[in-house]
Amino acid sequence: MAETRREKEPEYDRIPFLIRFQEKAGFKDTYAGEIDRVVLEAHLLKAKGTKSKTVVIFMHPIGGGQYLPMPLALARTGVDVIVCGSRYRGVDYALIMEKVVIDLAACVRDAKERLGYEKILLGGWSGGGSLSLYYQAEAEDPRVKCTPAQEPPDLTAAGLIPVDGVMLLAAHKARNLTFTEWLDPAITDEQNFTKRDRELDLYDPKGPQPPYDPEFVARFRAAQIARNRRITAWVRSTLDDYRARGLTNQELSFVVQGTMADPRWLDPALDANDRKPRWCFLGEPHIVNMSPIGLARFCSLRSWLSQWSYDDSNANGPKCAARIKAPILIVANSADDGCPPSHGHALYDAIRHGDKELVTIQGANHYYFNQPDKAREGAEVCFNWMQRHRFVS
Repeated sequence: MAETRREKEPEYDRIPFLIRFQEKAGFKDTYAGEIDRVVLEAHLLKAKGTKSKTVVIFMHPIGGGQYLPMPLALARTGVDVIVCGSRYRGVDYALIMEKVVIDLAACVRDAKERLGYEKILLGGWSGGGSLSLYYQAEAEDPRVKCTPAQEPPDLTAAGLIPVDGVMLLAAHKARNLTFTEWLDPAITDEQNFTKRDRELDLYDPKGPQPPYDPEFVARFRAAQIARNRRITAWVRSTLDDYRARGLTNQELSFVVQGTMADPRWLDPALDANDRKPRWCFLGEPHIVNMSPIGLARFCSLRSWLSQWSYDDSNANGPKCAARIKAPILIVANSADDGCPPSHGHALYDAIRHGDKELVTIQGANHYYFNQPDKAREGAEVCFNWMQRHRFVS
């Protein structure tokens, strides 16, 4: 890849800016701020000494990736980068994936119509991968008329602008699918997390121990899906009850315990890569399992259906990828401690056209933390791909 590396990496300017738009809603689902107005915080990383006709937009459902290694490394190749936060930046307890698609649409439109970029690519980082696929699938082939709770927005009427290509970087299959693979099936009572099935309890010293045989893993996975579906049934029943009583906009917040119990973290032979055993990107799995930083720890009814429900979420990466015609690059990391290798392969296999590519960065962790050389290598893979597609010169 050395042939495309610059003699001297370009520097870039960081330009913070806001994207504002009006949106009527039945109730407010973000903290503070003006009612019926959405304000998105964005950073433009604009390369010095070059005039880029192309911009890569990063948006994660909750992540503020303005200072993560990959966007910075990509800006240093001479390509402009926008990192834009959704309206739910930092918190996902009320997050509606369809509204995040609307947020990404506002950023794409701003980049094209106000900033004047000719080519727009999506940089789907981690959980932003399925968001990027969801956006592009609906822009090319609009189908979703409402949220899984049967409420606005209608994405088919949103006028989403298709982008020119999608880059999936350390990307999960989807938030709902990843979450279900991490859900602790040993918890049998959502109101009392101490009631546990010892035969499925990865963190009980007297429970199952690695290495895990295929029969156990299959039973464990089935129990995870079953728990997800039990929560979904309760959510739907609660919403139906509110609506039957005329409480159209009523919401309810709840806690989901035990959300980091994936056998892969304890048995490195499962979905093997170069990751550190008994570890995940958030720390020690048994600690994360019950800590406030775990996925879906704090939820609302509508958010559960849109974001976490195994059967209901529309932001299903493989299903969305199958609908996309634009070229797609997938960059995986061989030491990823957050996204297993099977996810990249599942996304690659789901793409039905031939303009797709899967590249693995050897030795790289999920965030490229303390690995500037790996971040640079990943950025060069992206730049080379953009060059071959004539997105950049």
